[in-house]
Amino acid sequence: MDLRIFERLHQEGLIADTSFERIRMAAARRLFSVHWELKVLLYLGVSLLSTGLGILIYKNIDTIGHQAILAFIAAVSAGCFYYCYKHKQPFSWNKVPAAGVLSDYLLLLACLTFVSFIAYLQYQYTVFGPHPRIAGFIPLVVLFFCAYYFDHLGVLSLAITNLAAWMGIVVTPLRLLKENDFNSETIIYIAIALGVLLIVTGELTARWKRKQHFRFTYLNFGVHVLFIALLSAMFHFRQTYTLWFLLLAAFACYCYLDARRQHSFYFILILTIYSYIALGYVVFNLVISAMHGTDEGSLSLLLVYYIGSAFGLIRFLIHQNKKIKENAGI
Repeated sequence: MDLRIFERLHQEGLIADTSFERIRMAAARRLFSVHWELKVLLYLGVSLLSTGLGILIYKNIDTIGHQAILAFIAAVSAGCFYYCYKHKQPFSWNKVPAAGVLSDYLLLLACLTFVSFIAYLQYQYTVFGPHPRIAGFIPLVVLFFCAYYFDHLGVLSLAITNLAAWMGIVVTPLRLLKENDFNSETIIYIAIALGVLLIVTGELTARWKRKQHFRFTYLNFGVHVLFIALLSAMFHFRQTYTLWFLLLAAFACYCYLDARRQHSFYFILILTIYSYIALGYVVFNLVISAMHGTDEGSLSLLLVYYIGSAFGLIRFLIHQNKKIKENAGI
């Protein structure tokens, strides 16, 4: 039965207050939000549309023609950008409410198709000549502009990913460890520079109050990249691994203090895992050096350390989670 009928009966005094409250609470428990389900479906729709268009173009490229493909991609990108511009909220350096779920995902589609358009243009017609980095720089600028102009975190993530790719690094979560040659000193130094740049940008974003809610995205990418780069430096520069460990420990302390200040268990979990790997590597080297090899004694000592440290790691994370919840409730 409709809840409004019970409300009318309650107003007329035919239902007691306690009975009506129980009815209202029971009705509220039956309601649930489909907000995230709709957002996931829209995101999958944009991804599937982009993938489907790519497959369609690839299979029919000989019959469609390059110019027709470029015109179609440009039309889709321009149409999406126009829709987003017409429905956008006024610009502000503070967080701007989304104009609508459709606008958010059309902007994402517009940016993806724009990147594809520039890449296709360079690949097929070499418009920028023997300077492919220019073809990567133009989408980079457009993506950062759109992220700030439309206040879109998804586009900001695309922009950061393109910045890393332009610098020669892959930063998507699974491909970060698989497709980067961290045995290359150049890649290590570039990754360190990129991580520092992203973290400093995130801090300045919050300090200058310019899209402060972008801070987490900058730090999320920057912290992962910098920790992995410092770990790679420890593994690569074996003669000076203690120096790189000290740098990693100093960075972990900075992350810990910031995570406690922001009440973020996520960053405490990240720094703990990376620090545990680095400390384990240092202990392994110290034990092997002290025991003069990997004999039975050294292996037993390492086994005891790893088992004990694993329990200590779990207790530390549980304790930190409790402290963050207590401080957040103050």
